Amino acid sequence: MSTTEATTNTTDATATTATAAAIASAEAHSAHNYHPLPVVVASAQGAWMTDVEGRRFLDMLAGYSALNFGHGNRRLLDAAKAQLERVTLTSRAFHHDRFAAFCDELADLCGMEMVLPMNTGAEAVETAVKTARKWGYRVKGVPDGRARIVVASDNFHGRTTTIVSFSTDPEARADYGPYTPGFDIVPYGDLAALAAAVTDDTVAVLLEPIQGEAGVLVPPPGYLAGVRELTTARNVLFVADEIQSGLGRTGKTFACEHEGVVPDVYVLGKALGGGVVPVSAVVSSRAVLGVFRAGEHGSTFGGNPLACAVALEVVAMLRTGEYQRRAAELGDHLHRELNLLVGGGAVRAVRGRGLWAGVDIDPALGTGREISERLMERGVLVKDTHGSTIRIAPPLVIGKEELDWGLDQLRAVLGG
Repeated sequence: MSTTEATTNTTDATATTATAAAIASAEAHSAHNYHPLPVVVASAQGAWMTDVEGRRFLDMLAGYSALNFGHGNRRLLDAAKAQLERVTLTSRAFHHDRFAAFCDELADLCGMEMVLPMNTGAEAVETAVKTARKWGYRVKGVPDGRARIVVASDNFHGRTTTIVSFSTDPEARADYGPYTPGFDIVPYGDLAALAAAVTDDTVAVLLEPIQGEAGVLVPPPGYLAGVRELTTARNVLFVADEIQSGLGRTGKTFACEHEGVVPDVYVLGKALGGGVVPVSAVVSSRAVLGVFRAGEHGSTFGGNPLACAVALEVVAMLRTGEYQRRAAELGDHLHRELNLLVGGGAVRAVRGRGLWAGVDIDPALGTGREISERLMERGVLVKDTHGSTIRIAPPLVIGKEELDWGLDQLRAVLGG
């Protein structure tokens, strides 16, 4: 769909009935753990989605960066279809012919040596936590049961019991105790606080290079480099959760590259599966991931043939540099345009890198949810977080004309 064809969506009685019926049916039989926007998507292609009534929407969220390469990417679908005809699952009880190539290519992309594949981002974070603790006991020599991991406030690493134990978001954490011990929480971006929290029992510092759920928070210049220097000096693993920020989103393959930093451990997910299948991984050196012995950790679906086939294509696409360049160039344009809105009364602040932005709207104009709903009515899909903040993260395949059209709808909603 070209932007010249894009029009503001209107809602008639038939459309309202069709959408309402689909939503009511879903809510009747599903736990209410999400509060989606009232749109029911039926198909999608590139940066556009079509709902059950045929209305078109510009996707400016991209599945929280899982859809970096757009909906229905031909290369990824072809890779998946070819593998579907061969074999999709063996479990790790047997070898399969896509596994070695996947591990080799992903390790090389990351400049690392070993890969431990999982499925979801939360599984990968849990794996990183287990890796750090095992490394701490077997390599660093921390006494058994005393390993500690330093994390940042306002983090979002997933929703398992252990992960929410070190969340500072009441919605994510409340009613799930007793909580897993062993974590020390410090303010994000505060190197002095981080240094003070590290002890001889600290095995890792686990951070998002850019905090997504918190509103696309970019740390102060030099922060990641300072974390790298500190962790090296104290013999502590630097674990970078690049599940949202990695694989092209910020204009680099990894967000850590913006400060020339290489962590000890990458935690990857979302875009690694191309929006086709769930794929995640922990990637590190042999000295770190080599602590695992057979039977100590695993996953039935982790590293399955279908996942490996799709992820191999993702790695091949990233090797061209095309998507990183697009994110950098269009990201510069996005942030220039968004920053023009700051100071006019409607937008209080804009943060982010590449094709990723957090936009703080003046609460007088509405909550983030309300702004998202108004944009939906104009054919643009974004999502709110924390009060009056909206997140913008379109697929990296979006065209400049499409991006500008989406920004025009934002200006209209804000009255600018």
